Amino acid sequence: MPDRIPTQGGQGLGHNPFAGLDAAGLRQAPAAVPGQPPRPAAAARNRGRVDITRETGGRGGKTVTVVDGFTGIGLAEKEALAGKMRAACGCGGTVKMGRIEIQGDQREMVARILAEAGFRPVFAGG
Repeated sequence: MPDRIPTQGGQGLGHNPFAGLDAAGLRQAPAAVPGQPPRPAAAARNRGRVDITRETGGRGGKTVTVVDGFTGIGLAEKEALAGKMRAACGCGGTVKMGRIEIQGDQREMVARILAEAGFRPVFAGG
């Protein structure tokens, strides 16, 4: 019978694998230059252009903000972005056929959220 792993707890659960590391031999981070703004931690990533449009057709005259043109992101990330948009705008919305639909004319707020996420929002159409 193979050796069994003890289940009583002990040292294995409280062990920190990074405890023995130190900064010896590493170079120091550059100091901030007085009078200049601090450098950003990471450059804003460019995740591509997305189109923001306003639609009313086939919705009984109700206005819907539609975000389309995503490349390289999956459904889970679109759902997360839609959740942020719904919370910020205080309205409903969904993801349909790879597009994010937010109720009402919320183009400005949606563009701000997309820019924070690294996308380049472009207002398209009317």
